[in-house]
Amino acid sequence: MSGPIPPASAAETKACCAAAYGSDVMPLLLGASYHPGGLALTRRLADQLRLRRGDRVLDVASGRGTTALLLAGEYHADVTGVDLSPANVTLASDAARSTGLVDQTRFQVGDADRLPGEDSGFDAVVCECAFCTFPDKPSAAAELARVLRPGGLLGITDVTVDRTRLPPELSGLSGWIACLADARLLGEYTDVLTAAGLAVTHTERHDAAITAMLDQIEARLTLVRMTARDRAEDLGVDFDQAPAVVAATRTAIGDGVIGYALITARKPA
Repeated sequence: MSGPIPPASAAETKACCAAAYGSDVMPLLLGASYHPGGLALTRRLADQLRLRRGDRVLDVASGRGTTALLLAGEYHADVTGVDLSPANVTLASDAARSTGLVDQTRFQVGDADRLPGEDSGFDAVVCECAFCTFPDKPSAAAELARVLRPGGLLGITDVTVDRTRLPPELSGLSGWIACLADARLLGEYTDVLTAAGLAVTHTERHDAAITAMLDQIEARLTLVRMTARDRAEDLGVDFDQAPAVVAATRTAIGDGVIGYALITARKPA
């Protein structure tokens, strides 16, 4: 397993992903939940974590608050969302007010390498389709473990990639696609979590979810080209290369190079 990305590259990667996922282009391409499987997979994750009314939950890389608001509204959890993008934090806070969940949710700017919150301050931590973007995964995993109470559960859904087989069309892209460049195999994720002192309790494959999201992106590219081409190109979306990128991604999914997984882990009591 390779080590952390050098500091300069790490900072650039974080800035790239924060800019991409804070852009109003992302909902046009990805839909409201920003991750494969959508809210159905979020509910699956929450059920695996056995969330109960009043549980204190930290949503790391909370985006525009979709996951946090679902956990607060349907599972009656008390949720803190942390995201690197100030724009996302503002939009998530606005959504909490508009849905009447402002007393159960709060959102703040924060970095996965230096999470806000005291040691053992949360009953559960969730991180959807974001761990793959963290340049220093061991540090991020240690922070996830730190803020969990003993016996608390971590839930992750994320892209998996066999980087040794990733086609060149996908390995060097900028913007929103570049966030896949540091995704890992499922076994590598579990190794990182184990090294941070967490006990992996469950894993599931959800590769069909990423195929469905790719279908959605392909269908929406024409709309984005017509309504937000300049903003999309600023994020690194090359519309001339998009068909080849989509085709390469579809082949990589079919070959098992790219997939999607759900992981839960427990902090030992």
